[in-house]
Amino acid sequence: MKLSIKSLYIVSTPIGNLDDITIRAIDVLKNSDIILCEDTRRSLKLLNHLKIKKKLISYHKFNEKKKLETIIEYLNQGKILSLISDAGTPLLSDPGRLLIQSCISKKIKIIPIPGASSVTAAISVSGFKDQFLFYGFLPKTEKELEKTLSSLCLNNFSQIFFIPAKKINFYLAKFKKFYSGRKLLIAKEITKIHETFFIEDIDQINMFKIPIKGELTVVISEKNIKNKVLNENKIIKKAKLYLKKYSLKDVVDLIFEQEKTNRKKIYQICLNLKKNEKIN
Repeated sequence: MKLSIKSLYIVSTPIGNLDDITIRAIDVLKNSDIILCEDTRRSLKLLNHLKIKKKLISYHKFNEKKKLETIIEYLNQGKILSLISDAGTPLLSDPGRLLIQSCISKKIKIIPIPGASSVTAAISVSGFKDQFLFYGFLPKTEKELEKTLSSLCLNNFSQIFFIPAKKINFYLAKFKKFYSGRKLLIAKEITKIHETFFIEDIDQINMFKIPIKGELTVVISEKNIKNKVLNENKIIKKAKLYLKKYSLKDVVDLIFEQEKTNRKKIYQICLNLKKNEKIN
């Protein structure tokens, strides 16, 4: 396989099982002059498995700006570079965006080499709608997390997140709050020996009592709009809050978008509150 000189290849690598790599990816790595990787120790395991010996340069979120000029210089010299992540498809919640942007601005050719991704693997076995939103890693603080989820939960699409296993209970509690009525799939150790897929109604799921390790891929289903029962107390609570700031029409539209239930009943509840001036 002949590679293009002065080119950056974005190479997808296995997410667990080392045999999940394409023939094309192997050829690209074999013919690269330099391989950029997050963790040289982890990448060496893959390259040793493939019997590939190449110059490795550590390239991660803490040094990507510092290494940028050197990498561009290598490319300008006509060298062939590959970028890989610790696992899966590079740049999906991984470093590399600054390099891609720099290559685009400098007219340096960028070539993607598709392959394994926990995102597509998880959604493919979920049974949820394949119209999905991939978010990646969620905020770590409670305030920022609630702000983010309060917006994301308005979306009807399936949603995919990366979650550190040790914090799964923290995030599950918030999913219960913002995604009531939906289903959730937790994918653990995809393609590995102890691969596990756990699926349950968000409202029914229990917290994990035994600590688990690693990184989880979590998929939340689309909204179940058809059979959703109107929760009058919930509507009243929201209406009281929103009517302090917004017009009756805007409040009805906002609550309907969130709850996807009977618009007429929502309107009547809001109208009665407004008429009776029960807003504190």
